[in-house]
Amino acid sequence: MTADRTSGVLAVAEDPADADDRIARGLVGGDERCLAAAYRRWSPLVHALAARTLGDPREAEDVTQQVFVAVWRGRANFRPERGTLSAWLVGITRRKVADALTARTRRTRLTESLGASLEHEGRRDEEPERVLERLIVTEELSRLPRVQRDVLELAYFADLTQTQIADRTGMPLGTVKSHTRRGLRRMRNSLELAGVHAAR
Repeated sequence: MTADRTSGVLAVAEDPADADDRIARGLVGGDERCLAAAYRRWSPLVHALAARTLGDPREAEDVTQQVFVAVWRGRANFRPERGTLSAWLVGITRRKVADALTARTRRTRLTESLGASLEHEGRRDEEPERVLERLIVTEELSRLPRVQRDVLELAYFADLTQTQIADRTGMPLGTVKSHTRRGLRRMRNSLELAGVHAAR
């Protein structure tokens, strides 16, 4: 407890529960400083939960970013009377981790499918090198940061335009274009290092 010399009132250190409540109210009100405070306060917890389930620190970092983007976009849905902000964050984290696991399963199945095509009857007329290149491309795609990977998967596997991707993900069109450029550049560099010619 410290003395406030300007008012003569004794100032008491803010109770952690009060601080959390202040962050929550500011966040709901659209205060970006409270989003930053929430990130500092709870991102280690979110990352730890994601890493424990996913077993991949890099993927857990992607999930952590997605959680706080979702928190900001969905801040109007937070109801203090239903629970604490930390409990709400944990719920969002679990959903994002589940999404990450689903995407991982989808990529694994895609890779297995492409590998099986080497022996498929209908693929005998295709050069093995082309099938191998597709497998390498799929592997490199899985190494991209989560957001870049999702954008490229929607573009090339779901055959969506950038405008459609923006509509589906809720990202601004400019952000979708930026992730597409960065993802393609990163893949191209990796593929060139691997000796595979990426499509121009």
